[in-house]
Amino acid sequence: MRTPLMRIPYTEPFAHPSTIPATARTLPGAVSALQTFFRSPPPAGLPAPTVVLTGAGLSVASGLADYRGTKGTYRVNKTYRPIYYHEFLASHEARKRYWARSYLGWSTLHKAQPNAGHYAVRDLGRLGLVSSVITQNVDSFHARAHPEIPTLELHGYLRSTICTSCWDEFPRDSFQHELARLNPVWAAFLRDAVGSGALDTEDPGEKRARGIRMNPDGDVDVPDAPYSTFRYPACPKCLAKPPPLADGTRGVCEVDHQGAWSPTSNAGVLKPAVVMFGESISAKVKQGAEDAIDGAGRLLVLATSLATYSAWRLAKRAKDRGMPIAIVNIGGVRGEDVLFVDLDPDQPGGQGARVEMSTESLLPVLVEELSRSGSQATHHVPTTLPPGPSDSTLFKDMLS
Repeated sequence: MRTPLMRIPYTEPFAHPSTIPATARTLPGAVSALQTFFRSPPPAGLPAPTVVLTGAGLSVASGLADYRGTKGTYRVNKTYRPIYYHEFLASHEARKRYWARSYLGWSTLHKAQPNAGHYAVRDLGRLGLVSSVITQNVDSFHARAHPEIPTLELHGYLRSTICTSCWDEFPRDSFQHELARLNPVWAAFLRDAVGSGALDTEDPGEKRARGIRMNPDGDVDVPDAPYSTFRYPACPKCLAKPPPLADGTRGVCEVDHQGAWSPTSNAGVLKPAVVMFGESISAKVKQGAEDAIDGAGRLLVLATSLATYSAWRLAKRAKDRGMPIAIVNIGGVRGEDVLFVDLDPDQPGGQGARVEMSTESLLPVLVEELSRSGSQATHHVPTTLPPGPSDSTLFKDMLS
């Protein structure tokens, strides 16, 4: 069995970062350091482009929950534990719980929009300073904000579902409609929650009062909800033609009288098209991310603690290639002492930079200054990457 590349390895705070250069503690100083980072030629033998590596912190300004707190650790909601891939595959009840919570959270994620940080990345690309993006985020904001810049979604995306038997993909919107059809009481609860603004409020106290807890990646927890009542559809392709299983036998994909996946089945289970915790990243995506690093001369890390190994290994690869690295993140970053071990703290930014500042506030100002100074790179952006009613009343009805 392959070792999983995506996991939650840290529960304690990372070391507090050192600002490099020291002048980057202020907004003008941070902008100046990053201007120097982009303007300075890469080390001899490295190509000119800059590759960007982003994480969940970039989407917080869009109203989405982050996995980690300002210390970079898995502590935002200490009781929240995301479902693991093996659990999802093995347990019908676990899938009910997952899809119920995801069903409630999809409306918030679906209507969220890219923010100033995403559009600043777009503008850096238009200035010829960024050639490609690798993102750990599954919200598809990068693709929406800058479709002209190649983006590799390291951990997949929530906009589709994928069958764990035939591996065909299906639009999440269609899947969501099927979930609503199969679960009318849950659909009514969702309409009431959306209408009351319960899913939009940023006040944690108000969310608790309404019995709702927002977690990352569109997960909504409603305490005491009867998740066992939830139903989800089967893969339509496997339903029409059950696939062969690994042992050579023909799979079974059956549904009940309304079209919900039946536990008599052993095939046709749909999952989100994301890399779940405990699931390995595909060889193709892994290779594409390595090729993106190898095709660039600088690495800009935005709004991520690099706590997942799949991201950390890319930053370490850039370091090993001699690429200057700039990190913009609030809170500590995994192994940044290794990434900056030989960096002169007094250099102005050309060799690398470490800034502890919000990407939403910093990046637009950086773009403005780079545009004003006429910073145009000589390379071009490639077209492809290398290869109402109370909640409790409704749930009481669901239990009856």
